[in-house]
Amino acid sequence: MVLENIKNAVIKANIEVLNYLKNSLKKDDFIYTNQIGFGGDNSLKIDIIFENIFIEHLKEFGNIFSEECGFKDFKKDITFIIDPLDGSNNFFSNLPYYGTSVAIKKGEDIIGGFVANLALETLVYRFLDDEVVYLSLNSNKELRNRINSSSKVAVFERGYKYSDICKILNDKNIKFRVLGATAISLANARDYDFVLFMGELRAFDIDAAMYICKDLYKIVKNNLIFITKSKDCFNDFKEIIKHF
Repeated sequence: MVLENIKNAVIKANIEVLNYLKNSLKKDDFIYTNQIGFGGDNSLKIDIIFENIFIEHLKEFGNIFSEECGFKDFKKDITFIIDPLDGSNNFFSNLPYYGTSVAIKKGEDIIGGFVANLALETLVYRFLDDEVVYLSLNSNKELRNRINSSSKVAVFERGYKYSDICKILNDKNIKFRVLGATAISLANARDYDFVLFMGELRAFDIDAAMYICKDLYKIVKNNLIFITKSKDCFNDFKEIIKHF
C-alpha cells in the first residue's frame, strides 16, 4: 500500500505542476533567478516552483535529490531523483517540448521512473517492473495504443555540440532531430528509430528514463547513451559508433 501511495503521489505532483502551467503561470516565472542549482545551471523561477511542488508531495515518503536544491535528507530508505523542469530552455523560449522527470530509488536500485511531457499533457512511467504506462494528466486515465510502432527519425540530444558525429550520421543518411529535453526523449525512445545522448550522464536526466526503457536495446558508456526498440538498428549502430 505504501508503494502504491508513492506512485500516486508522483502522479498527483505532475498533475499539480500541469495545473499551475494552465491556470497560475505568471510572466515573472520566466525570470532567471541567478541561483545556480545543484546541477550547475542558472535556475528559472519556474524551476523552483515546480521543485517545491514535488517536495511537498513526496517528502512524506522519501529523501529528495533534485537538480535545483541537491539532496534533502528526510531519513528515509527511498530517494526521489528529480528534474523539476526538463527542457528549461525550451520552456523559456515557448518551444513546446518540456516536462518533468522523477526516478524512485530504494537502496541502490531504481524501482520507478516517471517522465511527463507537459506540452502534450502526458506522463509515461514504469513502476516496480510492471509494464510501461502512458497516462493523460488531464483525465488521470491510461492512454491506450499510445506507442508509435513505425518511425522515420531518430533523436540526437546535445547533437549541436558534436558536429563531427552529426556528419557521420548524415553521411549514413540517418534523419535525426535535436529536441532539447533529454529525459523526455530517452523515456519515449519507442517512438523513434533511436535516441542518442552525448554529454555528462547525470542522474536527474537519465535515471527515470533508463528505467522506463529497461527492456529496450541500449549502449551506455562514458558520455554516451544509445537506446532503440530495434535489434537491427542496435547492431548497425554498434558498427557506426566505432567511427565516433
